[in-house]
Amino acid sequence: MGVQDLWLIIIVLVFCFQARGLNSQSLTCNQNDLKALEDFMRELEQVIDGWGTNISSNCCGWKGITCKSSSSLGLSNVPDTNRVVKLELGKMRLAGKLSESIGSLDQLRTLNLSTNFLKSSLPSSLFHLPNLEVLDLSNNDFYGPVPDTNLPSIIDLVISENSLNGSLPDGICGNSSAIKLLNLAVNYISGNLPDGLRNCSSLEYLYLGTNNLTGGITESILQLQKLTELKLEDNKLSGLLNEGIGNLTNLVRLDISTNMFSGTIPDVIRNTGKLQFFVAHSNRFNGTIPSSLTNCPTLTLLNVRNNTLEGPININCSVMVNLTSIDLGSNRFSGSIPDNLPSCQSLNNINLARNHFIGPIPESFKNFRSLSYLSLSNSSNTNLSSSLRVLQQCRNLTTLVFSLNFHDEELPADPTLHFDKLKVLIIANCRLKGSIPQWLSNSKQLQLLDLSWNCLGGPVPAWFGNFGSLFYLDISNNSFTGEIPKNITELRSLIDREVSLEEPSPDFPLFMKRNVSARGFQYNQLESFPPTIDLGNNNLSGPLWLEFGNLKKLHVLDLKFNNLSGPIPSNWSGMASLETLDLSHNKLSGIIPPSLVKLSFLSKFNVADNQLHGQIPDGGQFPTFPTSSFEGNNLCGVGHDPPCKSDKQTPTQQLNKAKPSIGVIIGTAIGIVLGIALFLALIFIFVLRVHRRGEVDVEKEDGNTDDKDLEELGSSLVILFQNKEINGELSLDDLLKSTNNFDQGNIVGCGGFGLVYKATLPDGKKVAIKRLSSDCGQMDREFRAEVETLSRAQHPNLVHLQGYCTSCEENSRLAMDVISALNNQSSILTIGAFKLNWDPGVNTYLHNLVLRELIVLQHVLEKRIKLKHRNAYLKKL
Repeated sequence: MGVQDLWLIIIVLVFCFQARGLNSQSLTCNQNDLKALEDFMRELEQVIDGWGTNISSNCCGWKGITCKSSSSLGLSNVPDTNRVVKLELGKMRLAGKLSESIGSLDQLRTLNLSTNFLKSSLPSSLFHLPNLEVLDLSNNDFYGPVPDTNLPSIIDLVISENSLNGSLPDGICGNSSAIKLLNLAVNYISGNLPDGLRNCSSLEYLYLGTNNLTGGITESILQLQKLTELKLEDNKLSGLLNEGIGNLTNLVRLDISTNMFSGTIPDVIRNTGKLQFFVAHSNRFNGTIPSSLTNCPTLTLLNVRNNTLEGPININCSVMVNLTSIDLGSNRFSGSIPDNLPSCQSLNNINLARNHFIGPIPESFKNFRSLSYLSLSNSSNTNLSSSLRVLQQCRNLTTLVFSLNFHDEELPADPTLHFDKLKVLIIANCRLKGSIPQWLSNSKQLQLLDLSWNCLGGPVPAWFGNFGSLFYLDISNNSFTGEIPKNITELRSLIDREVSLEEPSPDFPLFMKRNVSARGFQYNQLESFPPTIDLGNNNLSGPLWLEFGNLKKLHVLDLKFNNLSGPIPSNWSGMASLETLDLSHNKLSGIIPPSLVKLSFLSKFNVADNQLHGQIPDGGQFPTFPTSSFEGNNLCGVGHDPPCKSDKQTPTQQLNKAKPSIGVIIGTAIGIVLGIALFLALIFIFVLRVHRRGEVDVEKEDGNTDDKDLEELGSSLVILFQNKEINGELSLDDLLKSTNNFDQGNIVGCGGFGLVYKATLPDGKKVAIKRLSSDCGQMDREFRAEVETLSRAQHPNLVHLQGYCTSCEENSRLAMDVISALNNQSSILTIGAFKLNWDPGVNTYLHNLVLRELIVLQHVLEKRIKLKHRNAYLKKL
């Protein structure tokens, strides 16, 4: 064959391909497909850009649609038209229902409607498409059961983060021998794991976390030999962990955390051969760590936190060459800290907190070159000086958590100590003596410092202001003296916050202790700590520096219980992000600057017990603050006791005030007589009611109450708004049970008003409950008006406010500020600088204060909502 012949063949082939392409472009959209799409569009609340017959009848040109010709799909004996094979409209903010007509797209291969606002039951026709390979309906609001499934071609089936309920059908894999991914996490699915899972022979990824599944890991799962990731976290699975788990020889990740598994962990992990992540925290396991886990060469993460494990910790570092993180916190391990851990050459993160270890850090730790994160909080360790001398040799150490240890020891002042890469240092609630040492000034990368609840004294170091990345400083509840150093107002991270906050460990928690008796609040990311300066409960004196007004990124400024004096600077309104300002119990004088009404994010303000005078500002957030925030001063204001008196009076008014008229005297006498008569009548009614006390009001027993009765029931009943997702009646006891008495393990967020807890109500609905931290005085008509207003607000990123509850116990305030279905969209808004987020990528709870679409009520009666967007930092809890 000559060169000319070869060129001729190439030209002919190119011409054929071009002709075929032109023919495909000239084909019209199949009429059945067009009708199905038009019916689909009619069920939506808005028109999709580029769709509709007025624009083009060729649906293959519409946004998100991919077509192929009938001939290319192998369809014979039919007109050659374009068939819809892909419908991809993820993240399009679509709202409305999903039409049954979608099941008429019989050549559909891919359907992606993820991350929208679709709300309906799942169309049964959708689950009978013979050619569908990829179905992604995640992150919507679909409800009802999962339909019986017949999807013989399905490969990826994803319906996570919705409101699906009921049990899983036996045919969940759709009679497909090719399915590799099944993701139904973050729903309300209940019941046992179905036996039909055994038919998913090709399944590699099974995600069923954050549901209400019960029972145990069944034999049907243990037969999935190709399974590489099994995530069943945050369910109600119980009983012994099936030893057959060791038969899953391809398993790489196993997450059974936050369930109710009990007994010992079976010693079968060595059989898996490829396991890298073993996550079993927050269960009821007891006994020892099995040797197959402590001798697993492939394991990188071992997390068995929050169980009742005990016995020796025999990590075989010569075998576990890939181990990077080990979390044994909140168990019953005792004795000395294992001294062989530095032999694990890849080990970066260690959490041994809340156990019963004793003694100092082993000398062998000075050879721990890879160590980055170490937490030993709430144990019984001693000899802080020796421990720090050893740990300074760990050149890569970035996070050190020592709270509730080394009681009554001295904070060492050894000038030779140095921690060059340290970013987080928490040595709180240890009753340490001494002063803040000079060696700490060399830790230039420090971002978070918590030395609160100790017995430290002396001046606050001026070199704090030299830390370019420090955004959280808590040295409260000590005995520091002198002035607040002005340099502290030069913290660059609180002025422009251009700081890269790299998480010390994505898997382990940090803890912050708020007082001696209460439990510590748990924070799982460094980013979750609000930018803070807390110098409260010391003996500081001197003025309030004007330069604090430059800290635009500061969220919390707490200077309470000191001896600070002088005026409150008016330019403090420049702290635009401030959520909490506590200046109570000082010696401040002058007025409350009216400019502070510009602090739109301010949710807690307290200047009680100072020497302030004048009028309380009546704009901005000030009408929402309780009277207790201003008591102990000479202040007055609208809505507060006492109200301000007018200084301008006419001479006639002054004369009338000095000399009451005869009419006033007569009116007073008549009032006294009528008052006595009313008093006698009340006594008569009281005696009559005592006599009839045994009578029962049948209507009240049926639950009919007037406004007064509702007020009296407010402390025990949750006030639910009408036309919301929660039906029936809720009590305070229900809230306590659903949060395990507001256990710190359920914390998913924090902010100016208080903490947000994840909870499961008696009917199985997952909600977020905010527990307000301020006093009960705020739960007044203004607060009720506020939540009533928010309950009617509608916005795609606004959480559905369901109700509230009030209860005053030991001067604390508990309010169900928000109850929100956690499976709403990835952005969920709550009151008071709170944003609770859901990460569709990892399907786990998140908490983050940086993402703040804050509701600001300039005045309750104005009923205005102001939304302000912040960037999200999304990581798993």
